[in-house]
Amino acid sequence: MIVGIGIDMIEIKRMDTLVNRQPKAVGRFLTEREQELLRGKSEARRAEFIAGRYAAKEAGAKALGTGIGEKLSFLDMEILPSNSGKPELTFASSVFDRLGLDHQRIRIHLSISHSQSHAIAQVVVEEL
Repeated sequence: MIVGIGIDMIEIKRMDTLVNRQPKAVGRFLTEREQELLRGKSEARRAEFIAGRYAAKEAGAKALGTGIGEKLSFLDMEILPSNSGKPELTFASSVFDRLGLDHQRIRIHLSISHSQSHAIAQVVVEEL
């Protein structure tokens, strides 16, 4: 059964401008392990990466029906590559507790895409 579907799109330039003005903003959007993935990337690739993760986390929050705020923060979500390189979204187990969901029965599907100017992500949360 589908719990929810979320989609989000953001301008990469907007994220690049924000991060250049407020470098600490990266720490509000990305976990430590996500930030480690930024090391060695060019400035353009960094902006694309951050924008994609931002859009994916917004989409994840929408799929859970909460949005970012009281029940869920950007740092409650983490997107890391699988062994094959596919980005995988995970939520902190406390999120499921707050929402009354059994984390062992939840499966999360994530797709992130980029153009030159935008990053877009879609998340489907499924209860098995």
